Amino acid sequence: MAKIISLADYQELWRERNQNTKQPDPSDASDIINVCPQEFGSGYERWIELRDISLLIIDTKFGHNLIIEKAPQERYSHGLEFGFHLLGYWNNTHAGQNFFHTGGVYQTDKAEFLQHQRLLKVDIHPESPELLNSFMDGGLNPISPQIIQKLIEPNQQSYLQIDQTTPEMRIALEQIINCPFTSLTKKIYLESKCLELIALKLEQLAKSENISTKTTTLKRDDIDRIYNAKEILTQSLDNPPSLLELARKVGLNDYKLKLGFRQVLGTTAFGYLHQQRMEKARQLLLEGQMNVKQVARAVGYANQSRFAAAFRKQFNTNPKSYNLLLRGCFKTN
Repeated sequence: MAKIISLADYQELWRERNQNTKQPDPSDASDIINVCPQEFGSGYERWIELRDISLLIIDTKFGHNLIIEKAPQERYSHGLEFGFHLLGYWNNTHAGQNFFHTGGVYQTDKAEFLQHQRLLKVDIHPESPELLNSFMDGGLNPISPQIIQKLIEPNQQSYLQIDQTTPEMRIALEQIINCPFTSLTKKIYLESKCLELIALKLEQLAKSENISTKTTTLKRDDIDRIYNAKEILTQSLDNPPSLLELARKVGLNDYKLKLGFRQVLGTTAFGYLHQQRMEKARQLLLEGQMNVKQVARAVGYANQSRFAAAFRKQFNTNPKSYNLLLRGCFKTN
C-alpha cells in the first residue's frame, strides 16, 4: 500500500535532513548533495550549477510506494527540462526512457508517484532561453516552429514528450555520472555532456515529428494495433512470437505490421525487440541480482556468447563489467 504525503511535508523533510549539505567537490561551492530522508529510503540528489544549466543527478532507493499530493492552491513554475531515466519509474517515465518537458506557471492537484525501487536519473534544466536560442539562428534546425517556440519561451504552455533513450545518450549519461574531474575541468566537461544530450534529444524530437507526419497514411485503428503489438513484444522478451504470429494476435497482415512498425516506431519489429532486450538486460545487470547467464536467458538468449556479442555491440562494453560502471558511484552516509 502506498504512503501518501503532501508536497509541503515531503519538501520539509528533505530540508530538515539537509540543514548541513554535503559538497563532493570542495573546490566547487555550487556542487551540492542533499541526502534522502530516512523516512523515505536512502540515496541522494546532487545539484551542480553550470553556465546557464542546472544539472540534477538523482540516485535514491525508496523503501515503499509513495504518493506526493499537490494542494490545489499551490502554484508551480516549470521551465525547460530534459530528463533521462536509467533506473526506476516516476510519473509515467520508465527506465530506458527520456523526456522533454516545458510549461508555465500553473495550479494543479495532480499527485506524483514514486515506486518502491531504486531511482537513477539525470535531469538537465537550461536556466536561460538564450542558451538554446543561440543555436537556433541560421535556419539550420529541422524542428517545427511550434517546438522552437516552446524551447525559447518555455513558460508559455505545458508540453511533454517521452521517447526511448538511445545508446549514444546512455554513453553521455554514464560519462556524467562517472565524471572523473573536479573544479573547472569538471564544469567544462559536464557542460559539454549536457549540451550533447540536449542535441541528441532535439534530433530525436525532430525525427519523432517526422514519423508522426508519416503515420497519417495509416488508419487510427491500425496505429492502435501497432502499439498493441509493441506491448506484446515488450511483455514476451524471453519467448517472443514470430512476425506472422504477432500479426495474427493484433489482427493485421504481416505487410501492414512491418509498415506500421517503421512508420509509428521508426524501426522494424525485430529492431524494437532487440532494443527492448538490450535495455532489459542492462537494467538486470545494474540491479546485480543475476549473473550474465541468467540475464541472457531472461531476455531470450539461449547462447551466452551471442548475448555478450549483442550487448557489446549495443553498449560498447562487456556485460560482465557493465554493472561496475555505476555500482558504488553514489554512496552516502
